[in-house]
Amino acid sequence: MKKICILLALLYAPVAGAEYKCVDTRGLTHVGDTPPAACTDVVMYEISKSGRVLRKIDPTPTAEQAKTRLEESERKKEVERAAGEQTRKDLALLNTYSTEREVDVARDRNIEPLRGRIKSAHERMAIVEKREKAVQEELEFYKAGQAKPGKGRDDATPRDAPPALVAEMERIRKEKEALTRSITAQEKEIEALRAKYDSDKQRWLALKSGAVAKPAEYIPADPKPDPRSARRYY
Repeated sequence: MKKICILLALLYAPVAGAEYKCVDTRGLTHVGDTPPAACTDVVMYEISKSGRVLRKIDPTPTAEQAKTRLEESERKKEVERAAGEQTRKDLALLNTYSTEREVDVARDRNIEPLRGRIKSAHERMAIVEKREKAVQEELEFYKAGQAKPGKGRDDATPRDAPPALVAEMERIRKEKEALTRSITAQEKEIEALRAKYDSDKQRWLALKSGAVAKPAEYIPADPKPDPRSARRYY
């Protein structure tokens, strides 16, 4: 609101030797050395003493109109910021890659470490699952119990498994869950990287082909040096 008041104050600042003229909603003409009150809701003109129109002054906006204009101004600024950010990204893209192949190389270079982590996680999973199988067999032994003398197997009495064995099985379960989460996360990151570099490549090709305009500040990534400006560095 403070900004609006300042804007209105500047808008209606009187000019030496000027008059203000308008035709109100009833069709009556009003003229004054200062903006007439009746001109608040209609178009007003600032005129010289000779009658020449110096400028057109739109009606004073209502609070709702002022709010709408402010919101529109903010939206315009946001669009301009987005356009500026896109220009920055385009410049970076054009200065980073000289050929389409370089985009693929950069993609593979960033994906390779993730593949290595996935491979390590799978190898660790195989070790954990092998240990899980051994522990499970021991637990089954305790669960089956020992047959009492002179009685059939159906009357076997289960024996309690050692707490350490039960704890080991729980630890294995948690490690498997952690490994699974890690593998899933790495795979999702690979997908995200592929999508990013595919998008970058399509944008780079569009910029190079002229399908979209190149940024005005674009400078080739590897410009040929001017022999006259060559310098020596020691």
